[in-house]
Amino acid sequence: MNVEYTGRHYEITPAIRKEVETGLAKLRKILGDRFEAKVILAVEKRRHKAEITITPRNGPLVGLAQAKDMAIAVHQALDHLEKQAVKYKTRWQSKKRSARKSEEAKKWNGNASPQDVLTGLQTGVQSGPQTKVGLTEKTAVPVAVHRYPAVAKTTEVHLVRSDEAVSMRPMTLEEAIKEVHFRDRDVFVFRDPKGKVMILHRTRDGKMELIEAP
Repeated sequence: MNVEYTGRHYEITPAIRKEVETGLAKLRKILGDRFEAKVILAVEKRRHKAEITITPRNGPLVGLAQAKDMAIAVHQALDHLEKQAVKYKTRWQSKKRSARKSEEAKKWNGNASPQDVLTGLQTGVQSGPQTKVGLTEKTAVPVAVHRYPAVAKTTEVHLVRSDEAVSMRPMTLEEAIKEVHFRDRDVFVFRDPKGKVMILHRTRDGKMELIEAP
């Protein structure tokens, strides 16, 4: 594991290194992925700050924390990263399941290959009424017919107001990205230093998308 350390008004001790690398090894087990890590440890006005950034395949994750003691700050930053990693893995698994369901839906809506149809007939797998299509009885081929409800069910929209997704002060794009990771938000609205309204949106694949409001 490649870890880059930076100390600002703070000398990084072997004990702190061990704490960081133990936490990163745990994250690696959750994500099942190789990644690089950047660790910035700083002391400002007697406050110990830890910023740990990891870079899995679909975008960076950042853990930020500050405390009276550096070991506590590192532990809290790693804990925050762990929560993000679990959410990241859940989102990735959900996307994978959704893609698999979409592929199955395409097959059942007439986009299956002849081999898929033949396999289904050989195994006797059926999921709906059977009919035969062909010019004659001898050339007719069994085809599964699927019917869907004419009206799809809808669910009531549940709205929750939150101030966590809006910045109360202007900030740079870099600061906004860190805030998104720190607050663990998928959507974040802020103004840049020139007063322009910007929106950061985390897509389903974990990438950050920047939207400039007109």
